[in-house]
Amino acid sequence: MANEPHPFSRIAEELIGDLRGVAFEEPRRCRKRPTQPLIGLIESILTEHQIGRDSPEHTIRAHWPALVGPANAGYSHAVRIERDKRLVIHVAHSVVRNELFLHRAEIVERIQKLPGCAKIKELNLRAG
Repeated sequence: MANEPHPFSRIAEELIGDLRGVAFEEPRRCRKRPTQPLIGLIESILTEHQIGRDSPEHTIRAHWPALVGPANAGYSHAVRIERDKRLVIHVAHSVVRNELFLHRAEIVERIQKLPGCAKIKELNLRAG
């Protein structure tokens, strides 16, 4: 902190800029915040988006053919988990969508047996 310059108020910075002939280009509503170390920000982003870590979505995608069968897996794929309990599945064929709809309770039971996927309670089948 000894090396950091003294922080001036916004009005003082505008006056100094006017005196030196340098335009003050920060918006009026802009609020300066203290600088944070980059490693903390990167770690929070990696944790939030499950980058480089095992997530329930990755586990489900890896086991998808075993969960729904190889024929149905060719026309469907798990997309994301909403609200920590609903798995969104895009299905490309109406017959496969109907098949998955009829066996959804069975599929949910299989998904819940996977590591980290016990919170999944329902399936949301979407055309896509």
